[in-house]
Amino acid sequence: MEKNQYTPYIAIVIGVIAVSTSAIFVRLADAPSSIIANYRLLLAVLIMLPYILWKHLGDFKHISKRDWYLSVAAGVFLALHFILWFESLNHTSVASSVVLVTTQPIFAFIGTYLFFKERFSSGAVLSMIIAFTGSVIISWGDFQISGMALFGNFLALMGAIAVTGYFLFGQNVRKRVSLMTYTFVVYGISSITLILYNLVLNQPFTGYSGETWMYFLALAIVPTFFGHTLFNWAIKWVSASTITMGILFEPVGASIMAYFILDELITWSQFLGGSIVISGLMLFIISTSKKRKVKVINDQRTSSPN
Repeated sequence: MEKNQYTPYIAIVIGVIAVSTSAIFVRLADAPSSIIANYRLLLAVLIMLPYILWKHLGDFKHISKRDWYLSVAAGVFLALHFILWFESLNHTSVASSVVLVTTQPIFAFIGTYLFFKERFSSGAVLSMIIAFTGSVIISWGDFQISGMALFGNFLALMGAIAVTGYFLFGQNVRKRVSLMTYTFVVYGISSITLILYNLVLNQPFTGYSGETWMYFLALAIVPTFFGHTLFNWAIKWVSASTITMGILFEPVGASIMAYFILDELITWSQFLGGSIVISGLMLFIISTSKKRKVKVINDQRTSSPN
């Protein structure tokens, strides 16, 4: 793909639309949530396999034992994320589930505070309070409709925490292992984790309709390759905060699709709470990205010779 002034931003828009389809395909697939998650990752691995064998086979010799351990942990957390999030869609609306699982940046920052002692700015704390206030409004409104919806919201938040574990374990490995190799390894480990999980639960791996198999394949291709792969390409040209800000519009895209495809209406609490959550997350990303820029500038000043 050739790069010009607008191409990265076009890629982000396409990526947001692509990842917004994920919740829709999950709802349309007539299968247990853990099986849907299993085939999303397993089919993605099989699609990647020829390219990995052709271009990146030698990379595996250079992965250290420590990076393998971290990759296994990341893969297990990614599998857990999909199990929790996909199951949440069986109990609550697409709008509520996708908004709540998008709070992942906040849990990631909390994780860096706990494990890497990264400090919170006052702006970050305020934006987190705003975002969590929005999630409370969503959950309160959904509880008025159904107690199971509240359970679905809880699962979505747990899914956000699980994907935070995936990022925290994998972020150091990504500095030493190529993107495609790392993605293939983690998706492969997640697939194995989900296969074992489904075997324990005695979930059927076959017997699904052709339409459901198409949704499995669509999940493996559209949000994975047309979504996250485009984000990974665009990050060469734009900041990570720009990518993260773009991903915040996934709940908007998913809610619009749910309205037209699933006939799912948005309640006033979902609209109000979702707007507050997205606003809080935007403030949070702006606050933390500014802090990181200041830190980088200060580090450069102190390390540069006089």
